[in-house]
Amino acid sequence: MARIRPVQRKPAYQQVSDRLREFIDDNDLRPGDRLMTERELAAELGVGRSTIREAITALRAQGIVDVRHGEGIYLLNRSEELIPSLATELVATHVDHPYIWEARQAVEVQCARLAARRATADDLAQIDAGLTLMAAEIAAGEPGLAGDRHFHLGVVNASHNPILIQLVAGIREAYDKTSETSLTRADQPPRSLAEHREIREAIAARDPDRAAERMLAHLVGTTDDLLGIDDAG
Repeated sequence: MARIRPVQRKPAYQQVSDRLREFIDDNDLRPGDRLMTERELAAELGVGRSTIREAITALRAQGIVDVRHGEGIYLLNRSEELIPSLATELVATHVDHPYIWEARQAVEVQCARLAARRATADDLAQIDAGLTLMAAEIAAGEPGLAGDRHFHLGVVNASHNPILIQLVAGIREAYDKTSETSLTRADQPPRSLAEHREIREAIAARDPDRAAERMLAHLVGTTDDLLGIDDAG
């Protein structure tokens, strides 16, 4: 007999993202239209502005909205107009983690390289916010999942490559699964945080090769430890 799948509780930012999608559809907003401000959205939805920011970051990574500092939040694409992602279908069929890690290595290494060339002050602030959040979570005895997500998404956004950003959005759920598997191991959170800081420093130093090398070392090291891969084998 098939087992009943457990109910999944979505994080608050994902619920906010869903509500914003509904708002876009219900009001028939078109690309170029301006959404409400962070303050207005927080008041309308009854959540904190940090949750709104995380939701907007997720929608930005999916290529749905654009944040123009000093101007506001604008619609880039309606979700149904985005190209369907094969990665989303693979995640739905519970594709094995090794394939997801390989995809992350291919995409995130290039994102780190591009981020070292293109990151703005705002991009670095987003990356730093992820590091600060992860450090606080670890200090509180948590695995640092939200901070880890914020950091990696910050690096991807700093690439300023809309295709790579959309590709990552297509396997966002898979990213979260791999990160959760990794960061729930006893010694991994502080190690990952230290490696994240090295990546950040290479990006801030405008050193593309080192940024890519540090990101690759981080992801490969995490994968090998997680899967028990031996280089000698």
